Amino acid sequence: MAGVKAADRCPGVLRPHSAEDGAVVRLRLPGGQTTAEVVSALSSLAETYGNPDLQLTSRAGIQLRGLPDPLPPGVARTLLGLGLLPSLPHERVRNIVASPLTGVTGGRADLRGLIHDLDHAIIAEPALAALPGRFLFVLDDGRDDVTDRPFDLGYRATDGRTGHVLVGGAALGFPVPIERAVDTLIELAVGFLQAQHTSGVWHVRELPDWITGIANLGPVPQPHPGAGCGTVGDLGAAAGVAVPLGLLTPAQAAALARVAPGPLVITPWRGVVVPGGAAGLAILAEAGLGTDPGSPWSVITACVGGPWCARSAGSTRAAAYDLAAAGRPPTRVHISGCERRCGAPSGDHRDILVRPEPAVSRSSGAGS
Repeated sequence: MAGVKAADRCPGVLRPHSAEDGAVVRLRLPGGQTTAEVVSALSSLAETYGNPDLQLTSRAGIQLRGLPDPLPPGVARTLLGLGLLPSLPHERVRNIVASPLTGVTGGRADLRGLIHDLDHAIIAEPALAALPGRFLFVLDDGRDDVTDRPFDLGYRATDGRTGHVLVGGAALGFPVPIERAVDTLIELAVGFLQAQHTSGVWHVRELPDWITGIANLGPVPQPHPGAGCGTVGDLGAAAGVAVPLGLLTPAQAAALARVAPGPLVITPWRGVVVPGGAAGLAILAEAGLGTDPGSPWSVITACVGGPWCARSAGSTRAAAYDLAAAGRPPTRVHISGCERRCGAPSGDHRDILVRPEPAVSRSSGAGS
């Protein structure tokens, strides 16, 4: 059995993270599903209280940075009013990543209802408030775009009626009708909590003895990885944009609301899908969002870096913009300010570590 871990410090609203630039609040958006109205309201909140840019996360959520600590009452009040905190005990455990194009274009099943049902089922089970903040559910609509990452429990659709519940990753699982998927995932999550309560582990894969005891578990046929997962550019009636470094500016949030005032989907690759927004690609590009599938920003990511993080050796943003100016890299690149490599993608990528800038030597020789 794995050793006992340190305390889970994943931030939320009730427990912000204290960073060099102020308090950081992380908001869970199950499946990345949100609306332009919510994003606009969050952008206004960020401008009022902290760093005006919204930070998109690799779990398709949104972070507010640079906030006062303790948080002003207006922050929590606004977030409650937007429906972003449907259950205070469960606020840090509603971690659901889903195929961002599900129900928009392609895929073998529309999983938007499943996202909603799983979120509500998590909230309805009091025991699941004790899940680690790093515990992750994934829902894949059959295109295998989100099951290539480390996760704990998931569902991959075979078609609109059936699929596989996945346990500890994409390799192991068992077939389940779609109408049983949510109940099965909740039962397994409760079982995980019962098995891990004395060990303090965070992830299903850290309990191999428990995994092997799950009935009917076996190898799952693996589809072609990443098939049809492009989320930038013209997506039929929808538009997909890459957000440079996942930092959505107020002007960009306003452009999204102008193009499509309804639903938006935050992607796990720190971009946005705009259903019905294809006609507005030029407006989105003018706001500085990447609308070309060949955009460098679709393959360049970075941690927040200095001066916002005390651990960072330098500015990851400056390094990223220099890299983007040279054109699209041939492979995904992540730039980190320290050895922790926060926010690094789970798949293959080139790793760049920012080095400290050399000290400037000043001479006091004669002369003016």
